[in-house]
Amino acid sequence: MRPAGTPSRIATPATAEEPPSPWSALRLHLETACRRGGALALRPEDLDRDQCLIFLREKGKTSRWQPISPTLMTHLVHHAHTRNAAEGEQLLRYRSGKPITRRRYDGLWTRIGLELPWVEKQQITTHWLRHTTATWVERNFGFAVARAYAGHAESKSDGSTVIYTLAATAW
Repeated sequence: MRPAGTPSRIATPATAEEPPSPWSALRLHLETACRRGGALALRPEDLDRDQCLIFLREKGKTSRWQPISPTLMTHLVHHAHTRNAAEGEQLLRYRSGKPITRRRYDGLWTRIGLELPWVEKQQITTHWLRHTTATWVERNFGFAVARAYAGHAESKSDGSTVIYTLAATAW
């Protein structure tokens, strides 16, 4: 029996049509607080390897450079190379090279929930990770940094950032 929390089926998809590793997707959202649409809009040219930045395009035609770790950059560059993602095309792809869809991306959470039952029980999603990361950034670096990190516009999104960073007090 494998130790709890270690990858098995998740890390080694069974077919060529499986989405990218859930662990890479988790790391992308934990490090950047990006939206699902921002992850799916990534292109190979959005990776600045020298500065460890990715260019995110998200809802409302907003865009921003977001820092990532060298480890995540290495994974994204490797993914782009092994999945034959060409310049101007979607970065996140199946093993076959076909771009993944929103629906299949959301299916990552079903796969993760099969391996880690607490993920399903707590209803953890990409958006949940976004809230968690924004809250951590706000607690450690302040409201203005959290607002920028989450990609919220200064003029009208103070309410969104406040909602994102409110700590749940009742369980």
